[in-house]
This record gives sequence, C-alpha cells and structure tokens, in this order.
Amino acid sequence: MLTDFLPTTKKELELRGWDYVDVILFSGDAYVDHPSFGVAVIGRALEAAGFRVAIVPQPDWHGDYRDFRKLGRPRLFFGISPGCMDSMVNKYTAARRLRSEDAYSPDGRHDKRPEYPTIVYTQILKQLYPDVPVILGGIEASMRRLTHYDYWQDRLRPSILVDSGADIISYGMGEKTIVEIARRMAQPSTLIAQLRDIPQTVYMVASEADIPGGITADDIVLHSHEECLRSKRAEAENYRHIEEQSNMVHAQRLIQPIYGSEIGEKGSESGAKGTLVIVNPPYPPMTTDELDASFDLPYTRLPHPKYDGKRIPAYDMIKHSVCIHRGCFGGCAFCTISAHQGKFVVSRSKESILREVGQVCQMPDFRGNLSDLGGPSANMYGMAGRNKRACEKCRRPSCIHPQICPNLDTDHSKLLDIYRAVDAVPGLKKSFIGSGVRYDLLLHRGSDEAANRSAEEYTRELICHHVSGRLKVAPEHTCDTVLRLMRKPPFKLFSQFKRLFDRINREEGLRQQIIPYFISSHPGCREEDMAELAAQTKDMDFHLEQVQDFTPTPMTIATETWYTGLDPYTLEPVFSAHSPEEKQAQRKYFFWYKPEERPTLERSLRRLGRPDLIARLFGPHKPTTSPKSPAASKAPAARPTPRNHYHHDNPRTSPRPEKPKQEKRGRNRRHP
Repeated sequence: MLTDFLPTTKKELELRGWDYVDVILFSGDAYVDHPSFGVAVIGRALEAAGFRVAIVPQPDWHGDYRDFRKLGRPRLFFGISPGCMDSMVNKYTAARRLRSEDAYSPDGRHDKRPEYPTIVYTQILKQLYPDVPVILGGIEASMRRLTHYDYWQDRLRPSILVDSGADIISYGMGEKTIVEIARRMAQPSTLIAQLRDIPQTVYMVASEADIPGGITADDIVLHSHEECLRSKRAEAENYRHIEEQSNMVHAQRLIQPIYGSEIGEKGSESGAKGTLVIVNPPYPPMTTDELDASFDLPYTRLPHPKYDGKRIPAYDMIKHSVCIHRGCFGGCAFCTISAHQGKFVVSRSKESILREVGQVCQMPDFRGNLSDLGGPSANMYGMAGRNKRACEKCRRPSCIHPQICPNLDTDHSKLLDIYRAVDAVPGLKKSFIGSGVRYDLLLHRGSDEAANRSAEEYTRELICHHVSGRLKVAPEHTCDTVLRLMRKPPFKLFSQFKRLFDRINREEGLRQQIIPYFISSHPGCREEDMAELAAQTKDMDFHLEQVQDFTPTPMTIATETWYTGLDPYTLEPVFSAHSPEEKQAQRKYFFWYKPEERPTLERSLRRLGRPDLIARLFGPHKPTTSPKSPAASKAPAARPTPRNHYHHDNPRTSPRPEKPKQEKRGRNRRHP
C-alpha cells in the first residue's frame, strides 16, 4: 500500500490525511524504503520521533522546478540527501569517463540527478523558499565539510556550505543529529542560526565573536582556505587533524577561516553566511540498542511502487543481504568509512539481526540464499578495545595498522554465534559473506589463546559454509611501500592466507576461488611496482578481474597525499601518477594476459630496465592449483560482488555492480 511508504506526492499526503509536513527530504537516489538507503533511514528516524516526513526522490532540476514546489513549504526545514554515493564517483570513472549506469536510479538511467545535487538542490530551494532552513546530509556533504580537493574540477573547493548556501551540515551517520535538529526547530521561536551546540554538525559564522564560547585552547584552528590555496603543505597539515578528530571518542572542535576570493567568487551568489566554518565534535558511537532501533524501524524493504516494472541495480544487489555492524577500524587511506562512520565498530544484537533475517526470508522472491551477512568489513563484528580508557585517548586512525593493537579484542566467537544462529532460521538454506574479509585479523596470533582459536575456527567455518564459490579479499597491491601508504598489511600475509584457503579447500573437497582486489596509481605506486604486481599475481595464477584505478575522492588521506604530494602525517614527499598517460601505463599491467597488451608491456619493461619480468610474464609457466587451474575452473558460478566500501550515504548499502573486467568503482569510500 502507498501508505506503507513515506509520502512522495500530494496524493499520498492526502491518503494520510495530512495538511502539512514537518520535514521534506530531497534525494538524489530513487526512493527505496530499506535500511541500506540513507534517505529512508533519515526519514524513518524522524517519523519514529513523531515528525511528519515526506520524500521527493530525484526531483527534476530543470524548467519551472515543479518537483521542488509540489509539496509546498515544510513546517521545520528541508533536508538534502544527495545519494548513497558521491555524485561524481557515481557518474564518472577514474578516467573521468561516464559510467555504464547509475545504479541508484530506475533502469540505471544517467539523467535522473545532476552533478553535485547537494549544491543544485539547495540553490533551487533557497531561490524558491529563502527563509526555510536547508540541512545537508549524506556522503557528498559530509566529505566536503571543510576545504577539500575536488578531482573532477581539479582544484581545492571550500566547505560545501559556501558553494551551496545551506544552513547547516549533519555529517556522518545522521540519525541522532537530524532528530535533535528537528526537536530543537520544533520549539517555538527557535531559529536555525541558534543551533550552534549540536554535536556532529557544521555551520558558518561571520566572525570570531559569533563562535559560542569563543576560540579556546581546546579548539583546533585549521589553516584557512586561502592558505591552503597558496600552500599544499598547509592543506596536508589540515588533514592530519581532520582525520584524527573524525576518529576520536573525545574530539576537539575544528575551526577553519574562509576568506576572500572564494566567497566573493561564488559564495556570495549562493548565499554564504560567514567567514568561519565550525565543525562540532561527533556524537559518541551509538550503543547496540540505538543501532538496533535504527534497523528495526518499519521499513518495507522495497522500492516505492512508482518504480514498478523498473530495475534499480543497487537494490538488486542488497535486497537479500543483512548488515550486522557499523564502523570500520581498518583506517585504509583511500576509504571514507572512518571519516563518515568512524573507526569504532558498533554491532547489532543477535535478536535484531535475526528479526531482519526473518523478514528477508518472508520476501516473495527469496529463494533461500542470503547474499551477504556482513558490514563495512565482514569480520569485525563484536570487536572493540579491551581497555576503554585507552581507546578514549587513542589518536590512531587504524586499530590494525601498522600492526594490530594489543588492546584490540580480535575474538571471532561472537560472529561465529551469529552465523550459526542465522543458519538455523527456518526457510534459510545458505548465508553467504559478500563483504570483504580482513585476512590479517584471521591470521593474527596474539596473547589471547581463546581469540586465536576462534580465528582459526572462524576461518574454516567461513571457507566451508559461507563462500558462494568466490571469496573476495582486498590485498590492494603487492609492493609493501605502497601498502604502507594504503595502511594495508604486507603482501606476504595474502600469500599466507591463500595457502590456508587452498589447503582447507583440498581437505574439504571444495573447489572455490579467491577473488583479490587491486588498485593502480595509488599514491606511492610507480610503474615498476605495477610490473612487479603483474609478475607476482601471475606466479600465483591470477588473471585479475576486480581492479580499479585510484580515484581521488574528497576527504581521504590518500586523496590529500595525491593532491599535495605530501604524506599528511610525516610531510615527506610522495610520488603519485597524475596524467592520464601515467595512470594508463600503470593500469595496463593488470591485463598482461591479453595478447594485445604484450608488445606495449615488453617495450615498457625494457624502458624500466626490467627485461627479467618479460620472461616471468610471457615465458613458459607451469600452472599450480589456483582459480585458473582446471580444478578451480569447475567452481560453481557466482556473480562477482563489488567491493564493499563505498561512497555511500549509508555504508550499509553494498556497492553498485559493474561488469567484472570494467574499471571498478573506487572504494575510496566506501551514509545518512
């Protein structure tokens, strides 16, 4: 029934008997009422708090703006949720070519959203309703809350508040923030300009005198936007503070001056209101009860009926999956999850997970197989620091790099309990793990023998019962220098895990594949490193499919390193491939096995002074047991599942699909 969904039209408001709406949410994605879609999460959270909420999905931004007018003026504010992925990552490849489809639009259509919908939607709403507050949320605004490098414009941009003219940003996972904003705005005579103390928000003020409490010793004053325009070192120095404060229990307030030309150039036209950007510290991580409450909201788990007969590719990927936790302590340099969700993992209760699995099992098109029982990383469920006080003081962006923190509880037993409880649900035949597995956690042996045994038990359980023919893992590279900059484990650990995977398959009579993911052109990677990658993976009998060229996306450490040429933590120079020719020279090594690539690669290897690799790549080679061996070729077919990072408005969404040998979308991740 239409009334099972949040209303999207005047008719649907009338069906509910509503003569006004408190909040109207504009979304760059199709409306899918599912906990993996950010606008649904925010809408349902507001509804549960007692507010009347409507959603306008993918409004037409041309002509007379009728889609922006059709529901009229909300009582409290407009909210902008541009989509589960950054709009530019969603539309373009790393080579700035148009992607094959928009996975969050009906039938994959490209014409359903503008570039930078956060800016476009806000400017239209401010033109039509200049006195109504506009609240920004989602990945696009969250990752652009301060001065950032924009790869598609190839320049630094100020906070998106300047370019859009919006009033406030709710950054990160936004359920608590948006409900608090709505409650405060519902109080008589409350103005949006008075909301200066809400955690996890960003706003602008005209001068230092307007900052609540003034600038104190507890604040971090970043280099101004103009300083960053003049000095790449200043931009790099900013991002160490930005990343650290995004991942701390007790974070400091960030303040960045925005002066001069940028505001005069565009900000004044779009309604910028000040010259200082203030980033309030985030809320503490959610509790299990709070996360359960978000997932237990009354989602239909379906696309809105307006899409009947249309395919929404991203929904097809996740409709039979269940997310069991939020957050990731991996801290990968190219990934936005920690910047958006934080590094502290919050896990759902077993009861909440089982309720959702039961709902999936009741879906008419469910055939017994759960496509994914995972999260941002598959095997971080239930993990946290043993000494909470130590975690409260920690500034490390990763709990597992450069080595696994001795305070981290790596016990997999809680996750094993979840798997076994889910597999006992009536109507379920098989639960697969489609999210990426951190094999460094599986191989880690610490002082806790019980945790060590649970890792061994989990590894066998995973391989024997939860792999749909192909297990995806992300070594990302073979060069340890590059891996260090990525904050990934040494490649020898992947080799060790592959040997373990192959041994368990032999012992259990299974014929399964490991599908590794790799990145070219990451900061620190040179052409000769890619040549070595080709040779090493060839020696392991991999013909690589799941590959991507590094895509610089806002607010990741890797992007700032790529743009500035400096490691933000050490300020040491780092080489990066910038030109299309340099990037293509690296990427071609992924496909050494294609006959048409051989002449070019042979010339490149001679130029690099590495003719020895010509023999390794193209000389006689005796296959070993591997995904390309005759035995492995009989493995059951399985649709490739894209890597789970992602630029999402809600990291609970699995990434959008791509054909296996096309350039994969960055997980330079990767929500409400």
